[in-house]
Amino acid sequence: MDSHLQKIQAFLTTVECGSFTKAADILAYAQSSISKMIADLESEWGVVLMERSRAGVQATSDGLAMIPYARELLNCYRKAQEQASALSGTQTGLVRVGTFSSVAEHWIPSIIKRFQQDYPGIRYEFLLGDYAEIEQWIFEGRVDCGFLRLPTKPQFTTIRLEKDEYVVVLPANHPLTAKETIQSDDLNGQPFMLLEHGGKTDVSEILERYRIQPDIRFTTWDDYAILSMVESGLGISILPKLILLRNPYRVITRSFSEPFYREIGLAMKDVCTVSACVRKFADYLEYRNN
Repeated sequence: MDSHLQKIQAFLTTVECGSFTKAADILAYAQSSISKMIADLESEWGVVLMERSRAGVQATSDGLAMIPYARELLNCYRKAQEQASALSGTQTGLVRVGTFSSVAEHWIPSIIKRFQQDYPGIRYEFLLGDYAEIEQWIFEGRVDCGFLRLPTKPQFTTIRLEKDEYVVVLPANHPLTAKETIQSDDLNGQPFMLLEHGGKTDVSEILERYRIQPDIRFTTWDDYAILSMVESGLGISILPKLILLRNPYRVITRSFSEPFYREIGLAMKDVCTVSACVRKFADYLEYRNN
C-alpha cells in the first residue's frame, strides 16, 4: 500500500479504536509509528485531525469532516486491487459486514465456511451492532453490506433471506407451558424481560400490535441474560427463534396464536458500486436462499 494510504488507514483505525495503542496492535505497527503517520497526515493536509483527552484520543471537528473522504480513498484503492485481481484470474479482497448477534452466531460461521471453499483469498471483517448502527455503518461506508431486519432504508439495495418467528419464552414450570399457543391476553401483567437497545425494536412493536401490557422488570440487548433470567423464573420474554438455536438454557417456547415474524436480509448502499468480492458474497447468499 502507498505510504499516503497507510497514513489514512492509521488515522481511520485510530478514530475507530480511540487509542493509538489499539490501532498499532491492529495494524501491526509500533505506537510511535501510528502517531508519526497521523502527524505527517496532519502536516500534509494542514489540519489537526486528532486530540487527546482523558478518555483516549478522538477526532477533532476537522478530523470528523475528513473521515468520509478518507474512507472513500481507501475504498477506491481496495476496489482497484480487487479489479486487478479479477482481471488477472485471482480472487482476493475484503468484505466488511455489519451484523447482529444471532446472525453472527448461527449463520455466519457456516456461510463463511462454504463461501471460502470457492474463494479462499477473500478476507472478512465483521462489526457487531443493532439495526440502527448497522444502517448507519452502511450509509457511512464503514461496512460494505449488513444483515438487517427488512424493510430498511429505501435507498439501500436489499436481498431477502429468511423469515424468523418471534416466540414466547417461558420458565420450564410456568403455567402457560400447558397451552399449545399463546394469546396476547395471556401476557398481560406477567413479569417480563424486554429485549431492547436504543430505539424501538421488534419486541416493543409486538407488545404494541397485540396491545400487551406486561410488567417489564428488566430491559437489555443481551439475549443470553434474558434467557438466564427466564430460566431462573424471574419472568417471561419474547425472542426470535434464531437466538434460541443451540440454546443451553432450560426454557420452554410457545408460538403466538397469530405468529409474528421478522424478515432478515442483506443490505448494501448501492450494488452497482460495491467491489467484486462483495457482489460475489451477496450473490452467494441470494443463491443459497433460492
